[in-house]
Amino acid sequence: MQGRIHYYEGYSLAETTLPVRVFKRLGIEILIVTNAAGGVNPDFTPGDLMLITDHINLIGMAGLNPLRGPNMEEFGPRFPDMSQAYDRQLTAQACQVAEENKIIPKQGVYVCLAGPTFETPADLRFLRMIGVDAVGMSTVPEVIVACHSGIRVLGISTISNKANLDGKTLTTHEEVLQAGRLVIPKLTTVIRGFLRRM
Repeated sequence: MQGRIHYYEGYSLAETTLPVRVFKRLGIEILIVTNAAGGVNPDFTPGDLMLITDHINLIGMAGLNPLRGPNMEEFGPRFPDMSQAYDRQLTAQACQVAEENKIIPKQGVYVCLAGPTFETPADLRFLRMIGVDAVGMSTVPEVIVACHSGIRVLGISTISNKANLDGKTLTTHEEVLQAGRLVIPKLTTVIRGFLRRM
């Protein structure tokens, strides 16, 4: 895939995660999911790569889960375990590839918000208090559906901007796009190296 559709664009979570169901039908066993995310962790800077080790599904906690409704038994169980949503072996391999290429990856917890607004300073301070390292508006629904289907997941966030915890700066979409252009070579290096190992 190149890009994705988002819940904030008006699609349902069933629609945004349909490609993952198609991947399962095609026999895909590993999903590499990437995103642009705001760096909530103060040690993160735009241009960093963060290997996702876990996530907080805030929109899911509010009732918007892509598995809501009748369970599709042909894909997976009614109550799938999410304790290892991001495959530890795949994450370790990606970390090793990054380090071999002189890229120092961060690791951390990603949170998915519904969007499309960027977060308020109070939102960001709350997210930091609950252990969030990076924030975005995607990824988690796809990962849930992948886990439900037995697809192993490697997740990588590209840190596109520093969190505006004090409200003194503005976050713009252009800033996110600019950082994305800077981090793409790093991301490409890690993904290609990871694929070669497979």
